[in-house]
Amino acid sequence: MTLIDTHTHLYLPEFDNDRDQIVARAIEQGVTKMIMPNIDINSLGKMMKAAERFAGICIPMIGLHPTSVTNTYDDELKPIFDIARSQPFAAVGETGIDMYWDTTFIDQQKMSFRKHIDLALELDLPIVIHARDSFPVIFEILSDYQGSGLKGVFHAFTGTEEDLEKATGLGFMIGIGGIVTFKNSDLANIIAKTTIENILLETDSPYLAPAPYRGKRNESSYLTLINDRVASVFGITPDRSAAITTENAERVFNITT
Repeated sequence: MTLIDTHTHLYLPEFDNDRDQIVARAIEQGVTKMIMPNIDINSLGKMMKAAERFAGICIPMIGLHPTSVTNTYDDELKPIFDIARSQPFAAVGETGIDMYWDTTFIDQQKMSFRKHIDLALELDLPIVIHARDSFPVIFEILSDYQGSGLKGVFHAFTGTEEDLEKATGLGFMIGIGGIVTFKNSDLANIIAKTTIENILLETDSPYLAPAPYRGKRNESSYLTLINDRVASVFGITPDRSAAITTENAERVFNITT
């Protein structure tokens, strides 16, 4: 079984004491690639250090997280975008709009998101979208880019069936993580309305650990638990689910296992 964790913050301090062991456990479980989203200019060096240490396994993307956007976001975007143009990355992200934590800089978030989209199109890269309590705003912006060839994934999808239909209708993949294993979540019933060819697996570690580890630190080796639940949703074996979602990730991020 081969799996790809399409979203892990492996470089964060939560892993400073056992990062090597975390990667080793993931590999033992068949997780051969771990794609890392950037947060801001301060996280970039730590992420690139992890990518260098685990070359060929941990793959970076580049962007400014929406919760890091302030009224001076342009000053931070410039060096991040300069780096994006100077070396290869798997994707632009994570970017998007977050209306859950704070809407003080919502206008700046919208402008930042558009600039990330433009960068993704310029570099012919997929875009990784953070859409927390913001699906209508996200779709309104994406409507301006229909026919542009923009592709990517809605990371940590928690939308409605209608949101799912809109996202896949625009050609985007759906990132599914530990939430699909939660007993109080309807996510399994929602994604059952699409096909597994639209699904990517992710942990978002160290956050959103799947059951039975909910509330604890998440890690990429737990991707097997998410894969098991996704397989049951679509009525296929875990091996088959792993094969299809891995192929999906390889296609979207232009990587090979």
